[in-house]
Amino acid sequence: MNFEIQKRTLSRIIRDEQDALIVLWPSQLPESLDIANPIVSVVRTAIQHGDFELKAGNVLSLYALAGVKSRQVVVVCTEDSTPAHMRRAIAAAWGALKSVKLKNLGVHALADVSAQALQAAVSALAEASYSYTSTLSKPKPRTLKQVMFSMDTVDAPRREALARAQALVQGVEVAKEWANRPANHATPTLLAQAAQGIAKGAGFKCEVLGVREVTKLGMGAFLAVAQGATEPLKFIVMRYNGAPAAQAPVVLVGKGITFDTGGISIKPAAEMDEMKYDMSGAASVLGVFKALAQIKPAINVVGLIPATENMPSGQAVKPGDVVTSMSGQTIEILNTDAEGRLVLCDALTYAERFKPQAVIDIATLTGACVIALGAVRSGLFSSNDDLAQALQQAGEEAGDACWRMPLDDDYAEGLKTRFADVANVAGRAGGSVTAAKFLQRFASRYPWAHLDIAGTAWRSGAAKGATGRPVALLLTYLLSHTTSKVPGQAAAKTPLKTAGRAKPRRT
Repeated sequence: MNFEIQKRTLSRIIRDEQDALIVLWPSQLPESLDIANPIVSVVRTAIQHGDFELKAGNVLSLYALAGVKSRQVVVVCTEDSTPAHMRRAIAAAWGALKSVKLKNLGVHALADVSAQALQAAVSALAEASYSYTSTLSKPKPRTLKQVMFSMDTVDAPRREALARAQALVQGVEVAKEWANRPANHATPTLLAQAAQGIAKGAGFKCEVLGVREVTKLGMGAFLAVAQGATEPLKFIVMRYNGAPAAQAPVVLVGKGITFDTGGISIKPAAEMDEMKYDMSGAASVLGVFKALAQIKPAINVVGLIPATENMPSGQAVKPGDVVTSMSGQTIEILNTDAEGRLVLCDALTYAERFKPQAVIDIATLTGACVIALGAVRSGLFSSNDDLAQALQQAGEEAGDACWRMPLDDDYAEGLKTRFADVANVAGRAGGSVTAAKFLQRFASRYPWAHLDIAGTAWRSGAAKGATGRPVALLLTYLLSHTTSKVPGQAAAKTPLKTAGRAKPRRT
């Protein structure tokens, strides 16, 4: 789907040949508006009669209006045109058009909208029109190919915002695609091939490590999770070099459990099919790199994806087994269904070699985070205040919100064990926090943040499907620091102190 933007008036737009036209109607109209325009005239009459209330998301559908080339016209109120109201308005407008087969669509704003609101409109339109097709015998792909935004004022910031929004849409849809695919269509090998396909062109590199290389590195925790699976593990290393080599990269670590049965600690059968989404963290890393390939910002980024299935078999790791991680720390695996933190801990140790500005891991890690935050905000844990603040701000700006959770040292008490340096679980209480405390042990040499996306990576029920989160949050964070030092860089020289502030979907 291609997005463009032009400086046009409504009087000019109504003469264009388009399958449909969405008119974004603010609560306060500009004084320069042509009240004789046929659309304006009809809507003003509807407002006077109380048939069109000026609240965000309210729509008025018009058909075959005299003087308007587009047969389908949907007028939707954006109220004050904030990003949140813009998303609501676009979703409502698409709802009025979703039964129409559209190839090209016009979207005209009667009042100027901010660059941020424009990006929200693009993202909302892509979300509303998205269609999964990969494993359907008779797919119904998205028919919409061209979207033309227009308004009275079009400047460089808005054009740049549109270009970034288009790149973001591509990234989000890559993340959705791979998270939505059934596990037999998204094996570690296929995930690695997807990464290699994305990381092409100048500035990109992709290396895929197999069992032999991972064994040589000493990734005992990752190997333990993978040993019960027939599908071979893959450790995917993606690199985007958009800045001088002297600039330390931001490292993104995505949990890539392509299917999670729970291993020997097997999950109940109900809704186990949703465990194909347990690689949503990995999918978000693929999505970010897809967007970077379009934008080519001046920043260095590394993506690490430890990919494997978690299966029960005669070779599978057993509760009570003790393994040695790449860091040298030994781990007693009390629950094989707490496997995400095991693959991540070795990846976090591997990240040290890049001398990173910051490391952010992304994982559908705990059902406890779903209990705490639901499906609205992702859980944010960080040992660095600057990094946490920057990520939270990026989430708010992108409409992909997160919420900072505590990391008090007392939460780590439950991870103590007589038989290893640390246990991989600490009981039900505070499960999302104790999981983060486990990961923190392996991320002490750089500014680190952990995003628990167990509640936000996908929807269940009739609307089941991947959301593509938190690609928008991550991309916004990266782009806002392309010309400045990433928060927390200076703190990397010394060990970081714990910072604190003030489940169950199964993952």
